[in-house]
Order: sequence, then structure tokens, then C-alpha cells
Amino acid sequence: MQHFTSVHDVENPATLLQDALMMKRNPLKFKKLGKDKTLGMLFFNPSLRTRMSTEKAALNLGMQVISLNASEGWKLEMTEGVVMNGDKAEHIIEAAGVISQYCDILGVRSFPTLTDRASDYRDDVISKFKKYAKVPVVSLEGSMVHPLQSLADWLTIETLKTKKRPKVVLTWAPHPKALPQAVPNSFVEWMKQAEVDLVITHPKGYELSTQFTDGVTIEYNQNQAFKDADFIYAKNWSAYEPYGQILNMDPNWTISPEKMALTDNGKFMHCLPVRRNQIVMDAVIDSPNSIVLEQANNRTFAAMAVLKNLLR
Repeated sequence: MQHFTSVHDVENPATLLQDALMMKRNPLKFKKLGKDKTLGMLFFNPSLRTRMSTEKAALNLGMQVISLNASEGWKLEMTEGVVMNGDKAEHIIEAAGVISQYCDILGVRSFPTLTDRASDYRDDVISKFKKYAKVPVVSLEGSMVHPLQSLADWLTIETLKTKKRPKVVLTWAPHPKALPQAVPNSFVEWMKQAEVDLVITHPKGYELSTQFTDGVTIEYNQNQAFKDADFIYAKNWSAYEPYGQILNMDPNWTISPEKMALTDNGKFMHCLPVRRNQIVMDAVIDSPNSIVLEQANNRTFAAMAVLKNLLR
């Protein structure tokens, strides 16, 4: 594995999952692997779980960590061949080259515009760092996918499943802001590698790109989708077409105890942060079947597995 920016960078995703399971059982087993190595992390957007879990992962492997809030006053030119006579003082070519001399692995986090679908689905910022950096690049969430989150989600399901092939439902839920499609895109991408029965449910108009959903069951009736499910993964996303738009905020899609009662004692998942009583009712997220905290904790072990493979 040379980089980690999507599932397609991973030769054998199931082997990477096994590494994450091993890290979860013994987080300090490889505490000397990263000795004298440095992880650099650039955040073009703020982060809580990704930032802290990835830093903890690096520390568990013996690495040093340098973080930069790249959105704070640092305007980086991403376009090749441009005359730099505007407000951007540094080009990605030099920036990536310089950072590569300070760091052994580089993590980059960048959100979509939700206005320019072509640019967002090229994942321009991470793709340019991947092109010009001289060290492995890890996506800490891009404008199209969030692979570290998805590996942690798979680890969570693998750890807590009670049957060989569980039914996993990815459900849209209402939110007052237009949100990216990166988490659902990525979750679908990784679940295709897992031994699960995946169903996506959402109102009509919220279809994700077919490059991710091709071959996956889509059910527009949420109640029908929830029947006999083992895991419910709630997430809001904005429309793919018209891109980045909120088409409705139907409260009937909020995850309630009544909806969870349709499942087979299903576990509730969400990547966090979550809008309580908008995405999910308190009675669900505070119930014994809510696994959102373990899901967040698994972010560390997923990141450890990725860093371990890149270090080697």
C-alpha cells in the first residue's frame, strides 16, 4: 500500500481489517515501529475524532506528530500553470515537496465545496497532495470519500456482529444543513468488500452516485428497509443531483424507537457528530443498542492499521 485515500489503494481490504482487529486487541504491540518517524497532518477543515484518533494511533506506534490547521490564513494554489498574481502565496507543488521533507507520512483533510461536483469528485486537494508529495498520503476525509471512517465502521460491525452475514442498513436522516456525501459513499464502497447484506434507504432524490451504489439494494421505504436489520447506520447527505442541495427535511426519517423496533435487535451507528432529535431520538442513541462511542473508539485502531502498513 503506497497511499490510503480510498479502498482502491488497498490490495486486500480484508487483511487490513484483520490488522485493525489485532490493533484493537493489543494497541501497543507495535509501539516501536514508528520510532524516529513523523506523521504530518494538514486540516483544511476542522476535526475532532479524525484528528485525535489518528494522532493517538501514531503515538501508539511510536511516531511523532505535527499538525497544521491549514485553513487558517494559508491560501494554497492548486492549479498548475496559473499566474499567481492573486491572494494565494504558495503553490501545492512546493508545499507538498517541502512537507515531504519534514514528514514520513502525510495526512490531509479537506471537505467538498458542494457547488462544483466535478472538482469535488476529483477530490482535488487530496489528489494534488498525492501527486506532488514524496511520502505516503492518508485521507483524513476528502470531498468524495472518508476511508478511515469506513474502515472503523467495518471494524465495529465485525466486532459486534452475531451472525456470519448480518443485514446492514445505511439510512438517510434529516439535517438542517447541506452535508457531504463522503461518509455514505465510502461506507458503501467498503461494505461491498465485507460479508454483509447491504441496503441503502433514502427519500427519492437522494440517490448517491452510481459509481458507489451500483449493485447495491436501494429501498425507498425506510420501514421496509429496517425489517430484520442487524445494524442501522444513520447519516444525512445532500443531493447528488441537483448537487449539494437539500430537497426535504422530512421528520418521518428521523431514527426513532418505533423504527428500531422493526429491526432484529439492531445496533445503532453514526459517525458523529450527530444532531440529537433531528437525526436520531435520544431514546435510541442513549439506548444499550447504540454503539456510536465504540464506533468512534475504533477510529484509533483503524488508523493504526493503516499507518502500520504504510510504515512497513
